[in-house]
Amino acid sequence: MASTALESTTEGLSKLAIHADFASYAPNLQKNLHLLSPEQTELANVLLEMGQSHLFEHWAEPAVDDEEKKRFFEQMARLNSSYPGGLASYIKTARELLADSKAGKNPFDGFTPSVPKGEVLTFGDENFINFEEAGIREARKAAFVLVAGGLGERLSGIQWHKDKTFHGHGDVHGLLFSSGLLREWQDAGLRWVLFFQDTNGLLFKAIPPALGVSATRQYHVNSLAVPRKAKEAIGGIAKLTHADGRTMVINVEYNQLDPLLRATGHEDGDVNDETGYSPFPGNINQLILELGPYLEELTKTRGAIKEFVNPKYKDASKSSFKSSTRLECMMQDYPKTLPPSARVGFTVMDTWLAYAPVKNNPEDAAKVPKGNPCHSATSGEMAIYRANSLILRKAGVQVADPVLEVFNGQEVEVWPRITWKPKWGLAFSEIKRKVSGSCTISQRSTMVIKGRNVFLEDLSLDGALLINAIEDAEVKARGSVQNKGWVLEKIDYKDASEPEELRIRGFRINKIEQLEKNSTEPGKFC
Repeated sequence: MASTALESTTEGLSKLAIHADFASYAPNLQKNLHLLSPEQTELANVLLEMGQSHLFEHWAEPAVDDEEKKRFFEQMARLNSSYPGGLASYIKTARELLADSKAGKNPFDGFTPSVPKGEVLTFGDENFINFEEAGIREARKAAFVLVAGGLGERLSGIQWHKDKTFHGHGDVHGLLFSSGLLREWQDAGLRWVLFFQDTNGLLFKAIPPALGVSATRQYHVNSLAVPRKAKEAIGGIAKLTHADGRTMVINVEYNQLDPLLRATGHEDGDVNDETGYSPFPGNINQLILELGPYLEELTKTRGAIKEFVNPKYKDASKSSFKSSTRLECMMQDYPKTLPPSARVGFTVMDTWLAYAPVKNNPEDAAKVPKGNPCHSATSGEMAIYRANSLILRKAGVQVADPVLEVFNGQEVEVWPRITWKPKWGLAFSEIKRKVSGSCTISQRSTMVIKGRNVFLEDLSLDGALLINAIEDAEVKARGSVQNKGWVLEKIDYKDASEPEELRIRGFRINKIEQLEKNSTEPGKFC
């Protein structure tokens, strides 16, 4: 017993001191050891052992900034406990990846790319309709995950917090697992987990058919994709087969895909096929995962995603950096850990239906070369109008062609401003049933539908039409509707007198005249 007590005391005392080999590297830390708990002292030893003595170079004398020093180690402890293997593992992995980067090592060495299995959909045909209707049935069994994050900008000015940046949206997998949400969803009877990003407003038009593909094809992982031109600056979804037999279906960045193809026997690299597009579809970073296999895999990996570094070197020597380099991980790299038996596929839909992200501010968007998507608030809003116009065209409405306009220095197509509540037409088959006769909509028109049972019959619209109807009201919009309508008035994003939400879009709507139909009681109305 005495021996055991002595050993315990000795071990406890050892945690209150810096290992002799490292003490000389961090004299300022040595002076402040009395502030640290035994666990924090042990963590300090780990940091010194991993060559991180520079963290303590500017520590003040005891009794100066003591609370900040304590908070520093509290933060280090949180980071240490939240990363698989702790900070020592993080530092070790970072050094290995940086060494590979400096040596020019290709992460895909030994892999041969090929086109994976997937579904290419054509909007409005029978195949599309079947998948879309199947997806709507499955949607009630889906959990939606909005992937979000930041770069820690709000920490600016707090000197004692270690400057840390976002590890990447791949962390979402670990967070879902550690929070217990996946198990809760499974217990609640859910079957799917959908990952989406809020900058892509068109996404919810693409989710139902893609979810239908997942259910019908029994995909464990389904990546939403759009047609992609060869060498276009968007990642391509590819199947990679290693010489040792390993396979994975993942996103390969465009600047890696073409060299990889050339290195594996494809002399011309990434080229368009007979469709006019690359056979490797463009990844738009929206994923549908089957919950059961997903939870089973994360139980093994705890949500850890294979990491990478993207160093910005100052010069060709690759010995110094323009800015700090961090380990990153991406949500879409989840399939890298899956076994060959996993069913991983993709669903391709027209870009106009599935992809219009809002990523650029007005100034940057105006610099985008003509003919390329601006990916701004302006283009994102116009993409919604275009999609709704094209959907109605497919349903039989004669929708006028768009005109080109310039807002905030960006040339965009301006279609009729057509919007509807999802309950009016979540599926194309619903919309098609609610359109009959000869319907026309002029380019300058605006139409807003708020109600489930609204039918367009021989409607000729040249102006603005608003329809509001309760659940038990059936409204038929028919005949000629002509008025002065709603007009888009240009404003400049630099005009501080305007609200920000108007400045970034580049216009306001002047509601000059409209016909508004309000059905607030049950019944049939025309």
